[in-house]
Amino acid sequence: MTRLSKQWIQHNQVGLYAVAVLLAIGVGLGLPGASSGLEPLINPVLAVLLYVTFLEIPFVRIRRAFRNGRFMVAALGMNFVVVPVVVFGLTRFLPQKPVILVGAFMVLLTPCIDYVITFTDLAGGDAEQITAATPALMLVQLLLLPVYLWVFMGQQVAEFIEAGPFIKAFVMIIALPLTLAWATELWADRSERGEEWQDVMGWLPVPMMGVTLFVVIASQLPRVQDSIGQIAAVVPVYVAFLVIMPLLGRLAAGLLGMDVGESRALVFTSVTRNSLVVLPLALALPSGYALAPAVVVTQTLVELTGMVILTRIVPGWLLPDSPSPIPSGS
Repeated sequence: MTRLSKQWIQHNQVGLYAVAVLLAIGVGLGLPGASSGLEPLINPVLAVLLYVTFLEIPFVRIRRAFRNGRFMVAALGMNFVVVPVVVFGLTRFLPQKPVILVGAFMVLLTPCIDYVITFTDLAGGDAEQITAATPALMLVQLLLLPVYLWVFMGQQVAEFIEAGPFIKAFVMIIALPLTLAWATELWADRSERGEEWQDVMGWLPVPMMGVTLFVVIASQLPRVQDSIGQIAAVVPVYVAFLVIMPLLGRLAAGLLGMDVGESRALVFTSVTRNSLVVLPLALALPSGYALAPAVVVTQTLVELTGMVILTRIVPGWLLPDSPSPIPSGS
């Protein structure tokens, strides 16, 4: 019965996320004063989310995934070579206002390192490859985001992106949960109590994802509500990104001869963005850029809607089940 209940939660996770988003919208619109109390919870809930997410994949298998250099190179290439080209082209259609552009660039140039694992698994992709790539993706975006902002927007805006907040995010949201998850697995291997703890934690990835979405959206919605007219222009760009990147990910996977699981994983790492983790960095921008977090949160809402569709389209049409590597010409 317990196993069936856990399976039910996992199978219906997209619906549960939708409920969390609707509740967050209700709180954000009905109790805007609650946002100030919820905002400090963003980083803690993100850290817990990553801890329980990392516990989902045994570390011995992650070590094997790290040896798949082809996938690692493909993920880095898609996210830090192909994506910047696509983003630069799409943002030419945005109002050329720094406050809009900085938010769009910050979120679109940073690959997701949390719920991409969930959605990859939901679509039948190789979640182990994504989990193994997560620290590298976070570290490289830490290094390259200021560079891309300088190239695309000029030195003045790039100077606002300080290394301190991003390093803090990496340590608190990635490194610490990853270390604790590793320690938990060692404990579970040597102790019955540790094994029980790990089993309990196995229930939490979906609920914690829902809590994270609730906290982030409810705390930031008043910003979006007050500026909806100004940020409406970013929605078509976000939608176009959701359409273009899966196609390019599918093409790259075919050219590299990846199997179905790896191909789906490459598609999802190419399209999902780091909106929840980059939000603290957006919040740290100067007051003149107060609209940037709203632009980031808007991407979260658009992407979650798109994920509901992509988790069906990717396995059902774009990359259906196949016993052999994906042909590059099909």
